[in-house]
Amino acid sequence: MAATDRLRAATDRLHAALDRLEPPPRAVDWSLFAFVVAEATTGLVSFTVGVPEGWPLFWLHRSLGVGIVALLAWKLARVRRRITDPALWRRSTALSVLTLVAAVGALATGVAWVFGLDVRISYWTLLSVHVGFGLALVPLVAAHASTRFRLPRRVDFERRRTAVRYFALLAAGGATYRVQQAANDALDTAGADRRFTGSQPREGAGNAAFPITSWVADDPDPIDRDDYRLAVDGLVSDPAELTAADLAAGHETEALLDCTSGWYTVQEWGGIRVGGLLEAAGGVDEEAAYVRFTSVTGYRWSLPLEEAEDALLATRVGGERLSHGHGAPARLVAPDRRGFQWVKWVTRVEVRAEYDLGQWVVTLVSGFD
Repeated sequence: MAATDRLRAATDRLHAALDRLEPPPRAVDWSLFAFVVAEATTGLVSFTVGVPEGWPLFWLHRSLGVGIVALLAWKLARVRRRITDPALWRRSTALSVLTLVAAVGALATGVAWVFGLDVRISYWTLLSVHVGFGLALVPLVAAHASTRFRLPRRVDFERRRTAVRYFALLAAGGATYRVQQAANDALDTAGADRRFTGSQPREGAGNAAFPITSWVADDPDPIDRDDYRLAVDGLVSDPAELTAADLAAGHETEALLDCTSGWYTVQEWGGIRVGGLLEAAGGVDEEAAYVRFTSVTGYRWSLPLEEAEDALLATRVGGERLSHGHGAPARLVAPDRRGFQWVKWVTRVEVRAEYDLGQWVVTLVSGFD
């Protein structure tokens, strides 16, 4: 009995401590919205980060996820009867349930992915499904909040205890991330060899070593090599038009391709340096600052001039001629950039003076007829 009493007392103390950590209801609601928006923002920005120095962004993304788990638990503990008791259902209950499904879906697929579960659901990887749930969650949380809209009050956030609560949430997130990494290593799970981005390795050399993926709707017909022409123009002295044979200049570089759908591969790429292309066009004008690479589909991406000059327009991978699915006749190889920035089926290289803001829109609409 004494042991039972001690266990009960310890349990009561734990519950009391958790109750003291729980923020006021209004603070929980607004914090959930803020955490979800921050989670979506860090997730989207992480798509553009390919260098190890960017690891804090991924750490923050995962820490926010742990915070959402805690906030969601507090929220559900308070409102569970509204969901489980049919007598308390309202028209907004369906929206609440849908929001909960999206939240649980995002959290569950994220956890499964970091432990190395690598499955496809139709065309999508598990990481892509995670991203889909996350993007859906933002408008759902906003719509759900609008059904019970209450402005936050200073009293809900101004106490020192509130700062301690949020520090504890983020600290718990960081600690959980480290524990998860240690568990992957100790158990030798499939998640142990992920990059800091979360991407899993694809081994081998050549076209068959890594998946064929395209951004959104890009799916052009194969390009005839004999008919292919690459335009090099813009702020250059002598615009040029090159054939596929002109691009096989024999330059090679080893580069890591990290795809935002959740895999990475290290390959030997062969082709021509972009700096060589610009020299073939007589060099660039003084005001040149960016180089834009445009696909046959209209998809495009720009690199700063200095970075672009060291990039490669590849015609070969792993000693093999590029396959159509991997961007033949020529694709951009941009080390330290994520895969969606490695433009496939490049038909134009344009030197520009200004950054191309429109490329962000094109990534969403290219390939649609």
